[in-house]
Amino acid sequence: MRDTDVISHVQHLCQERSWTYYRLAKEADIPYSTINNMINRNNIPTIPTLQKLCDAFGITLSDFFQDKSENKQLTAPQREMIELYNRLSLEKKKILKAYIKGLLMEV
Repeated sequence: MRDTDVISHVQHLCQERSWTYYRLAKEADIPYSTINNMINRNNIPTIPTLQKLCDAFGITLSDFFQDKSENKQLTAPQREMIELYNRLSLEKKKILKAYIKGLLMEV
């Protein structure tokens, strides 16, 4: 993956979630100026910064660099659920996880 691919992938992940760069900075607990410099000046994030971004997006570093074509085995409803999940804040993801675990216990 080229340097510009890393930045465009971050931009794509924000668009997928309908997040502003300000929200990304808040979710990742990094200064907005870091995001701004990355996007506008093509500054490649350090590994620790990229890890914080991935944590905010709810993905692993491996997921970040994974080829999207590997997800073709997912059904349309599964992809929809993942896309919706990815739009949630970290707190809402925790709530959803607890809710799903509760649903599974009822079975």
